[in-house]
Amino acid sequence: MNQKTLNTLEYNKIIGQLVDLTSSKMAKEISMNLQPHYDLTYIRKKQQETTEAVTMILKRGSLPLGGLKDIRSSLKRLSIGGNLSMLELLHIGEVLRVCSQVKSYAKGAKDANQFLNLELLYNLFDNIEVLHPLYKEITRCIISEEEMADDASRELHQIRRQMKVSNEKIKEQLNRIITSSSYKTMLQDPIITIRNDRYCVPVKQEYRGSFKGMIHDQSASGSTLFIEPMSVVELNNKVKELFTKEKQEIEKILARLSSFCYEHAFQLDANTKLLTEIDFIFAKGELSIALNCTEPTFNDHKHIRIIKGRHPLLDQKTVVPIDIHLGQDFTTLMITGPNTGGKTVTLKTVGLLTLMGQAGLHIPASANSQLSIFDHIFADIGDEQSIEQSLSTFSSHMTNIIDILAHATEDSLVLFDELGAGTDPTEGAALAMAILDNLHAKDILTVATTHYSELKVYALSTSGVENACCEFDVKTLRPTYRLLIGIPGKSNAFAISKRLGLSDDIIDEAKQLLEQKEVRFEDLITELEISKKTTLMEKEKAERYSREAEQLKEKVEVQKEKIAQQKERILKEAKEEAYKVLSLAKDKADHIIKEMTKLSKHTGNAKEMESHRSSLRSSITSMEKGLSSSMKPKKNVTKSLKDVKAGDMVFVTTLNQKGTVLSPPNAKGDVQLQMGIMKTKVNIKDLSYVGGGDITYKNQTPKTKKSVSSKSMSISPEVDVRGCMVDEALGILDKFLDDAYLSHLPQVTIIHGKGTGALRTGIHGFLRRVKYIKSFRIGSFGEGESGVTIVEFK
Repeated sequence: MNQKTLNTLEYNKIIGQLVDLTSSKMAKEISMNLQPHYDLTYIRKKQQETTEAVTMILKRGSLPLGGLKDIRSSLKRLSIGGNLSMLELLHIGEVLRVCSQVKSYAKGAKDANQFLNLELLYNLFDNIEVLHPLYKEITRCIISEEEMADDASRELHQIRRQMKVSNEKIKEQLNRIITSSSYKTMLQDPIITIRNDRYCVPVKQEYRGSFKGMIHDQSASGSTLFIEPMSVVELNNKVKELFTKEKQEIEKILARLSSFCYEHAFQLDANTKLLTEIDFIFAKGELSIALNCTEPTFNDHKHIRIIKGRHPLLDQKTVVPIDIHLGQDFTTLMITGPNTGGKTVTLKTVGLLTLMGQAGLHIPASANSQLSIFDHIFADIGDEQSIEQSLSTFSSHMTNIIDILAHATEDSLVLFDELGAGTDPTEGAALAMAILDNLHAKDILTVATTHYSELKVYALSTSGVENACCEFDVKTLRPTYRLLIGIPGKSNAFAISKRLGLSDDIIDEAKQLLEQKEVRFEDLITELEISKKTTLMEKEKAERYSREAEQLKEKVEVQKEKIAQQKERILKEAKEEAYKVLSLAKDKADHIIKEMTKLSKHTGNAKEMESHRSSLRSSITSMEKGLSSSMKPKKNVTKSLKDVKAGDMVFVTTLNQKGTVLSPPNAKGDVQLQMGIMKTKVNIKDLSYVGGGDITYKNQTPKTKKSVSSKSMSISPEVDVRGCMVDEALGILDKFLDDAYLSHLPQVTIIHGKGTGALRTGIHGFLRRVKYIKSFRIGSFGEGESGVTIVEFK
């Protein structure tokens, strides 16, 4: 890509923002050298990487890459057999620490969002190897870049222990000297100091001959000598020797650690490259989020369609989005309008967003924006061109244009700002039309801005060339920065001048000097602009209504499908349950009657018993046919649940029981009920109305109203908690077991399914804590095996 074009379109400023978002030196280098690509498959892959990074950042937060070091020079030193310093080893440890953090980050993202398609990033994460043993050994041995740990080796530990003992002996000997009365007058100060790595005391100059020892230094005035007493010379020599041994042992430890790193040099290099690439990809993701970007769709048909595009270097809160398309219905777009109206911004937005897209970066535009791939983007905006105003001269324009015409191909995108400006308007307009004709004949996508009316006519009369304008509000004398494709712009010079205070007689004279056809053309432009704005508004309104209607239709269809599925499922489950009950009843009755038949043979009533058996089977078969034709029980709901009062009888659908209302619904819709001997709160959404008055239980007179439970008439001997979380299942189970126990059921069945076993384990733990349970066991063959638990009450 032409470097001048990159500078003109300010691509380098976008790269600067990307560099600032990277964490490592290596990723910054990659970002600084990022260039637009030309292979469609490669570009789509890089765009997908950016999209995955955005998704992961939004789901898991920023990637923890702090502390990532550049260890490339260290790895190179290892490759030639060199040893690493403590600082270099610490940097390798930092890289391994970041590897561990990144792996944990990726694992957390995968666990939390296992259904997200992040294949490209997960492949990079999976190839990172943490190398725990190497990281552990480096951090164990090295405390800082200047300090080796005492426990780095047994020899180092012994050396430092001896150094500590020797230093203590030296200090003890020197303390005796400085506190001795015989030496007190000889010393300048009663302190211990170090000179040339040896312990000394400050002695007055006049006692030089009296104080035995080695002189290592003297003060600037010469009045003080720093003397090492003879009594500690030997001890200092020993410390010096131990210091040398310490340095030698540290070198051995560094050599050992370097050898350890060399064994993993290949993976260290691979980890560094992977982390660098991940750092770069996540920087692209952070940039996309910062600029509120989306992934563009790429095509190889030379079609551009930018929806709500925004120049990334302008304030994203105030910039006016533009819609622009090119390449499908026309290949040349002619943009007109006043200065500071946004023409140059439009040019730069098209060019810069195309460069960003080809570089694998998301673009600040709405979803479904389309870009194409260009071998070159040529921009004639001038060396001194700013976003607001062109300052280019005719000669500099022509130099650029000549170069563009010589190198542009059908795979190029050409951007002209103020084409033909800087010379005689008539000649400039003619030259501009000739240039556009040349590019149009080669089928080269071109966007140009101009003030010339001749070029507006050229666009209107030439197939494949389209007019566009940057909207301008004459009342406020301010541009709206909206781009309107399909009509040319009006200069508005007379209106602006009058608004600014130019006298009417001058404006009228100027109008008379214009040819009548030019005035009519400008008026036609005004009418077209008004018509276009009205049409766009109506179109936008129609599209909005269409989208709303489509959304409502989709919601209705989804709801309709959901209701149909629920209805089918409920009917199927009801039929299966009914047939199951009937089948069990038939088998049980058949078995009992057979047994009775066998017994009756001894009494001579076998025929009569067989007759009763046949009659019973016929009755059950009739019941079965009746259930097949009508499976749904009828409900009598004669009263709104919001109006229930104390004493009303209701049916609790979640518990399959009746109860008496003790108090009306509260603000949350909760109703207090009496069900047998128990009181509970139930929401009105789980109730259906049965009737008024207190519940009268079997074998109970109205006078006594004893709390005799009748739950055994309706309580099911089994409960199904499959699909529930453990906490949710235990809540259901607690209520069910209480009801079953109060109903005097001997045993119940809990259906929890097999699955991973977590639900079964939680249920068994809960059952162990229930006092009225005698025992429980896993179901046997025919009962559901490990998918159920049989509970027996005391």
